[in-house]
Amino acid sequence: MRINEDMKRFLQVDGAGKMLLTLCCYGIGMGILAPMNAIYMSDSIGLTKGEIVSVFIVSLLLNMGTTITVGLISDKLRGRKNLAIAAALICLIGLLIYMDADSYRQTLIGMCLASAPSGLIMGQLFAMSRNHFSRLAADIVEMAQIWLRAGYSVGFFGGLLLGANLYLLATFKGVIWGNFAGYATLVLLLLFYREIPADKKTSAPGASEPFSLLMLVALLMLACADAIRGLYLPLVVKSLFGKPEIVSYIWSAQAVFELLFMTLAGYWAAKYGSRTIIWLGGIGALVAYTVYALQSPFVVFFLVQPVYSFFVSILYGVAMGYVQRMFAGRAGFGASLYVFISLTASLIGYLLPLFIEGYDPSLFMIPMALVFVSLTMIATAMIRERRAAKATHAG
Repeated sequence: MRINEDMKRFLQVDGAGKMLLTLCCYGIGMGILAPMNAIYMSDSIGLTKGEIVSVFIVSLLLNMGTTITVGLISDKLRGRKNLAIAAALICLIGLLIYMDADSYRQTLIGMCLASAPSGLIMGQLFAMSRNHFSRLAADIVEMAQIWLRAGYSVGFFGGLLLGANLYLLATFKGVIWGNFAGYATLVLLLLFYREIPADKKTSAPGASEPFSLLMLVALLMLACADAIRGLYLPLVVKSLFGKPEIVSYIWSAQAVFELLFMTLAGYWAAKYGSRTIIWLGGIGALVAYTVYALQSPFVVFFLVQPVYSFFVSILYGVAMGYVQRMFAGRAGFGASLYVFISLTASLIGYLLPLFIEGYDPSLFMIPMALVFVSLTMIATAMIRERRAAKATHAG
């Protein structure tokens, strides 16, 4: 592994540091508000549970539609920076409406404007970064994408801590202004970023993957399992141990290991293949969900976190690059499709409370089943590829 050399090369690429800072700041802004939204709507605005769920679902559906629609047309545009800036400005307008909302209608309008363009922003930022490194440092483009995604994760987890402190200092309004500052910083950084368009004439060797609908569905199922876990693990931990604050320790452990595993998984994927590493990550998820479902002691919950972090690192690092490489000549659509898959998984996570009662650990049997089916599908895809390769050589 040439981690040190590649990291130095990454930092020496013109504009790499600015893009890394942009994604980190964007992550901070997202992390500040994410855990507080439902509480703000309930305590400050006075919405009912059904109204809160409907706000999340409508805004998420708009987010999904915007993300995939723009992804389909963005590769035909001359540049993506202005698109991302315009989307961020719409988010700022939405936040101003959201923070002064006192009714369901205002909340819905504000939340939709504030969140519907977010998937567009994420997809276009990673499309811009892929084009950037493909032109200036094609040999490290995959690792560059993973490190940029890790930068977003660092910002997001930092935003979680900052949001908690802002709430203590300035209540919910302080949290929303913190989110506003994150989007405003994103706009400023993008204004000074020099976008490098894609080179339509050349492509890096080995930079593409064969299209596989089976793999896309398998990744969706893995993302669904992670969304269920993100929604229910804090509630299950509270039910089992009576201390909701210890969830933060579990999440903190995940953050530390996630940054390490993203880098390692990226190099392993380059050596052994993305599908193989994604399959191994799914095995780690299966182990973690089994521990959760068996009502294990808290120390076991905590110790299994590195195993789950390995899965999350692969799902948000390796898998993202894998989907983008399916559409090597359409970076905008590839990045947007991956974000769309993640948003679809979140939508399923929002809807599940309507079908599941209580917070018994046995509910983790659902993500266990999703991961098992996904692993079977990935194994099938790998077997098909090997058979096709043998047939090609034999011919």
